[in-house]
Amino acid sequence: MAKIQPGVGPRFPQVVVLVGATGDLARRKLLPGLFHLCSAGFIPAWRIVGCSLDDLDAEGFRRFARAALDEFGSRKVDQAAWEAFAATLDYVPLSAGAPALAEAVARAEAELGTESRRLHYLSVPPKAALPVVRTLGEAGLVERARIVMEKPFGTDLASARDLNARLHEVFEEEQIFRIDHFLGKEAAQNILAFRFANGLFEPIWNRTFIDHVQIDVPETLGLGKRSAFYEQTGAYKDMVVTHLFQILGFVAMEPPTSLEPAPISEEKNKVFRSMLPIPPHDVVRGQYAGYRQEEGVDPDSDTETFVALKCHIDNWRWAGVPFYLRTGKRLAEGQRVISIAFREPPKSMFPAGSGVGSQGPDHLTFDLADASKMSLSFYGKRPGPGMRLDKLSLQFAMNDTGYVHEVLEAYERLILDAMRGDRTLFTTAEGIERLWEVSQPLLEAPPPVRLYQPGSWGPKPVHQLIAPHAWRLPFERAWRPTSQGQG
Repeated sequence: MAKIQPGVGPRFPQVVVLVGATGDLARRKLLPGLFHLCSAGFIPAWRIVGCSLDDLDAEGFRRFARAALDEFGSRKVDQAAWEAFAATLDYVPLSAGAPALAEAVARAEAELGTESRRLHYLSVPPKAALPVVRTLGEAGLVERARIVMEKPFGTDLASARDLNARLHEVFEEEQIFRIDHFLGKEAAQNILAFRFANGLFEPIWNRTFIDHVQIDVPETLGLGKRSAFYEQTGAYKDMVVTHLFQILGFVAMEPPTSLEPAPISEEKNKVFRSMLPIPPHDVVRGQYAGYRQEEGVDPDSDTETFVALKCHIDNWRWAGVPFYLRTGKRLAEGQRVISIAFREPPKSMFPAGSGVGSQGPDHLTFDLADASKMSLSFYGKRPGPGMRLDKLSLQFAMNDTGYVHEVLEAYERLILDAMRGDRTLFTTAEGIERLWEVSQPLLEAPPPVRLYQPGSWGPKPVHQLIAPHAWRLPFERAWRPTSQGQG
C-alpha cells in the first residue's frame, strides 16, 4: 500500500459511486485518475462502486478498468498497486435500481469498517442527470455525501434555475460540486499565485495599465460521436459559459479575504454580477464547412461550432477594458491561452524606424496546458549601433523545474478537492445562473453563423471584432526549444 500523503487528501475514507462508469470520460480520465489518487496515497482508504447501463458484474468492471488504465493512464501501472485497487472495485447495473445500489454502498462501507464519506460522480448525459439524482435519493445515499456534476448546467437561464431547483430537492447546495476541468489545471490556479503573491503585478492588474484581455481556446478536434449533444448546445453553451467565463472570473476577480473556498467563490460571483449582458453585435458565430454533412446533424443546422465575443466587466477595476473570448472546433491549432495586453507608453522618445510599437503591446501570456507555461514580452534594444528595438520575452515552463512530476491532472485535482469539500475551483448555482442571465440577449437573437474552412482560424469577421487589436493566436514568436507555444 502506498504511503498516505499527509494534509493533502480527505480526512475520511471514501466510497465513490461512479455513475457512467463504462463511458468515455470514465475510461479516459476518471478511472486512471482515481487509480493514481488511490495508489499514490492521497486517499486514506476507499471503495469504488461503478454504475452504468451496461450489464456487467464486478469482475467485468475490473477488466474494463484495467483496460482503461493500460490504454489511457499517463503513468505505468504497478501490478501490486493494481491488485490493491482492483480489490476495491464493485459494480451495479443501473437497471438493478436504487435498492441494489444502496446495498452495494452499504457493503463497501462495512468493508471499510470506519466512518467514511460518499462521493457521487455523475459522468452521464444531461438528460440522465436528474433521474440519477432521484435514484441516489431513493437509495438513501444523500447523507455524508457530495455529488460531482458535469456540464452543461442548463442551456439558458430558465433551464439552469429549474435544474438547480430540482437538484436542491435532494442535495443541499454545499453538497453539489459543478466541475470544470479547465480550472483544475495547475496553470489556471497559478493565476491566483501570480496575481496575489507578487507585489510586481497586483498594482498594475487594472484598467490603468491593462489595455485588453484575450482568452483563446481553439481546438483542432471535430465532434466525434457528440454531434447529437452538440446540436442542442453549440460552442457558446458548451464552452463559453462553462469554461471560458470561469477562467475570466479568475483573471478579473478582486483579492479575496483569504484563500478559502467561500471568499474565492464570492469574488468570482462579484465578477459575474458586474458583467454586462452580451449584445449580439459583439459576437461572431461560425460553422465549419462540412458540419451539416456529419452524422446526426440537421442539414439546415444553425448550430455554431465557433464563437468569438467581446464582453465587459462594469466595475471600478475593469471599466472600459474589453475581454475577448474565442473557441471553436476544427481550427488551425489546439491551444488554451490567456493573454494580458498592457497599455503602450503614451509618448515615444525613440526615433522613427526604431521598431518601438511595431510588434504590438507588451503581453503577459499564460498557457493553460497541463504543464503550465507563462511569458512576459517586452521591447529591448537589438545589439549593435543605433537604437533598433526587438520584441523579447521572459519565459517560465513547469518542465524547467523539478516539480513537473508532481503535477496532478485536472480531473485528479478536482476529484481530490471534492472529496476534501474544497469548493474553490467549482462554480455555484448563483454564479451559473448569472452567466446565463448575461447571455440572454445573445441566446434570444443570435447573429447568423458564417462558414469557415477546417484548419483555419474561424470566419473572417473575428478580425473586425477585435480591431484595432489583433488576436494573439497564431503566435509570431516561439518558446524556447524545450517547450511548445509562445512567449
